[in-house]
Amino acid sequence: MSEQHKAHIAAFLDRVLTAGEISATGEYFHEDMVEEVPFPSQGPGLAGLMETLVELRTAFPDMRWRVEEQIAEDNRVLTRFVWEGTQRGAFLGIPPTHRAVSVWGMVIDQFEGEKVKSTRILMDTMGLMQQLGVLPGVPEQGDDPAA
Repeated sequence: MSEQHKAHIAAFLDRVLTAGEISATGEYFHEDMVEEVPFPSQGPGLAGLMETLVELRTAFPDMRWRVEEQIAEDNRVLTRFVWEGTQRGAFLGIPPTHRAVSVWGMVIDQFEGEKVKSTRILMDTMGLMQQLGVLPGVPEQGDDPAA
């Protein structure tokens, strides 16, 4: 079952997040699914997840998700991923910057039967904000931060 669950998550990343078929989200998640670490203003359940995915795809319409690694145990799958895209719409109150980003993260999905019941996503949000120019970047070696 672990291999099926890993394939299920990889298919979700490809079909829904990369290809933008948000309406297919219910094929991968239960209606009453729980987002353990929701995005700001994310509503509950499948409907809340879909609204968040629409906002994300609107902000980054060319986003592409890539599985870097997966580990499965019992009814849980940990997926390490990278997503890339260009901010063309508002995102978390940030107007379009037209900057390209590359963001790493991990998600732990817990299955109940064939679908995800609970999910917990951890992303490099600080790195994302630095790439969007909202936060200052880390000074490169040799740079004088006082300059």
